[in-house]
Amino acid sequence: MAFFDMSLESLREYRPERDEPADFDAFWAKTLDEASSHDLAPDFAPYDAPLSAVRVYDTTFAGWGGHPIRAWMLVPADATNVPCVVQYIGYGGGRGLPIDHTVWAAAGFAVLVVDTRGQGATAPTSPGSTGDPYGGDNAEAPGMMTRGIASPEQYYYRRVFTDAVRAVDVAASHPAVDAERIAVAGISQGGGIAQAVAALQPKVRAALIDVPFLTHFRRAVEITDREPYQELVRFLATQHDSAEQVFRTLSYFDGLNFAARARVPALYSVALMDWVCPPSTVFAAHNHWAGEKEITVWPWNGHEGGTSRQREAQLRHLRRLFSVT
Repeated sequence: MAFFDMSLESLREYRPERDEPADFDAFWAKTLDEASSHDLAPDFAPYDAPLSAVRVYDTTFAGWGGHPIRAWMLVPADATNVPCVVQYIGYGGGRGLPIDHTVWAAAGFAVLVVDTRGQGATAPTSPGSTGDPYGGDNAEAPGMMTRGIASPEQYYYRRVFTDAVRAVDVAASHPAVDAERIAVAGISQGGGIAQAVAALQPKVRAALIDVPFLTHFRRAVEITDREPYQELVRFLATQHDSAEQVFRTLSYFDGLNFAARARVPALYSVALMDWVCPPSTVFAAHNHWAGEKEITVWPWNGHEGGTSRQREAQLRHLRRLFSVT
């Protein structure tokens, strides 16, 4: 690893122009309105986990298209009216097992860990259990980045972001959760999803966004040769006449455009040696964020970011913000 992007001083000032389609808001309003025609149908089935201080629920709800989405709900034992963190997963991973997600419950929060549809089949430490029954009609590069990329209506992340927005409603519906104290959180892909949900879902009160993926797409594909952004490059290398349409589709899902609409407090993190989600793409979103914001900089780290130290900072930040004692 090495420093490869702008200087930290330049990064703090980097606020590029956004490529935003004129019907961005209308597109997402229509998408979420269509999704609302399906009953959310949250099901919290008690799960016999070997955790005496935490209640665990194997959770299912209706996401985009009414498709069943899986999640884990963990709540501190005997707790009522607690804040909740809705946690989204990094690229390729799934919800794993409940024992992987006990930190928030240990700190007095409920946590809803949301599967990402179609992912987690090859992640040995975080398997998923949610399929994606809908595809696109274009050729695809392996992975999820180009699935349905011929149009924003068919694009894979339209379904993922909609699932994620509805997951907040699921968390708010649990009887132990204080619906006025819900945060969204995620690392990499999960951070990109959290950015979008913070802008689209009015129930969100705070966002924890670590080294976010799905952000400033055009710059990312131009300056890094790492996965998953390389899926887009490989697609464009063979689909020579599709670049204009690809970037038009991606503009509806770019974290920069969501950040400019998000007004809740946000805690970002960025790693200056991150070749997966380059620092300039992260700072671009942070600098466009419309609400209160902070960013933690990890100068000597790659895509792993601040790991446990960042999690500790998040705990302190959210406990203070939500008045958790």
